[in-house]
Amino acid sequence: MEERLQKILAQAGLCSRREAETWILDGRVTVNGRAASLGDRADIRRDRIQADGKPVGLSEEKKYLMLYKPRGYVTTLKDERGRRTVADLTQGCGVRVVPVGRLDYNSEGLLLLTNDGTLVNALTHPRHEIEKHYEVRVRGRLDNIPRLEEPMEIDGYAIRPARVVILEQDSESAKLRLTIHEGRNRQIRKMCEQCGLEVRRLKRVAVGELPLDPALKAGAWRELTPEEVAYLRGVGAILQD
Repeated sequence: MEERLQKILAQAGLCSRREAETWILDGRVTVNGRAASLGDRADIRRDRIQADGKPVGLSEEKKYLMLYKPRGYVTTLKDERGRRTVADLTQGCGVRVVPVGRLDYNSEGLLLLTNDGTLVNALTHPRHEIEKHYEVRVRGRLDNIPRLEEPMEIDGYAIRPARVVILEQDSESAKLRLTIHEGRNRQIRKMCEQCGLEVRRLKRVAVGELPLDPALKAGAWRELTPEEVAYLRGVGAILQD
């Protein structure tokens, strides 16, 4: 059965559908020896599909990982600047997994990785991204903290209002629990900057109702339990409806 190349690459656990579009536009994907174009369809059982010169096949074993991403790592599989990547931390899992969403270089905390492309697409599609929860240490205009819950525009995009709970506060800094829906590039840092707040530390502590395992140390990962996988699949199914 013919399917769009983006879907085939995602189901093979190579990348998300959005990343697959970039791969195709960059000429990294071929079908039967011919460079693919956006919108092309193929049959993985009949056609010879390659990405970066390597054959593409359906991934049989599905892996679902929870990683405590440390600061100083980029959320990508390769980095042109030679920086450390989350792929360096998950080499021992046995299969190639891709991140579900992202955390910027200086942020830390919960990052999910999997080779289940269908789930990646369900959880990261712009129309229905799952809530993300963060603990954020800030300093600066602390009287402006309530503004973080007001309508705001980031990079020309009107984001949905965040939810903010003050966990700790003194005269110079505050620790917040901040919940957002979108996952735009450096979104929380840009929100705080608009409010005169400097982010001193940013840690993702939960995705939806799935919290970061307190037993994980920075840089460590574990496989998700069957119950956790079922939860994410259930959320993905709801979001696709």
